[in-house]
Amino acid sequence: MTIVPEPHTVIDWLEIVIRLGVATAAGAMIGLNRDLHGKPIGLRTLAIVSLASAIVVLIADLSDNVPKLSDATSRVIQGILTGIGFLGAGVIMRAKGQMRVRGLTSAACTFFTACAGIACGVGQWRVVGTGMAFALLILTLGGPLERALHRVLGGRDPQPSKPEPKPEPPQLP
Repeated sequence: MTIVPEPHTVIDWLEIVIRLGVATAAGAMIGLNRDLHGKPIGLRTLAIVSLASAIVVLIADLSDNVPKLSDATSRVIQGILTGIGFLGAGVIMRAKGQMRVRGLTSAACTFFTACAGIACGVGQWRVVGTGMAFALLILTLGGPLERALHRVLGGRDPQPSKPEPKPEPPQLP
């Protein structure tokens, strides 16, 4: 006996893929723009943040079909999303005297992980699976894509060269 998914299931899955895909693409385009203009945030970071935000909104939108999403659950989700910002902020570093900021993608991944955990908590497996697939694509292919787009579109040097070492002052006898 073969199991054929009901038509509304395929349509629902396609709707999830489209919503999360468009959110990811929109965040990536804005991130690429920021990156090309030399700002300390880029394609991967904003794509992950947009994807994570879309996951949480999608869960809220699908909550009509999920009886587990009570008012108490909603308050817990709000608390998680508020608190996770502090954890994400802890991984962002700025080098003294430089515009270089490190850890933004790690912070975005922290936020994404919280959102994926929320989706797991309410049993939205299609949202989790689709979101994880998009996140892995972003994290795996985002860097090479950014470098390729820099070559084509210009913008700042994606791999800045190291500053020249300062010459040592002359020794006095």
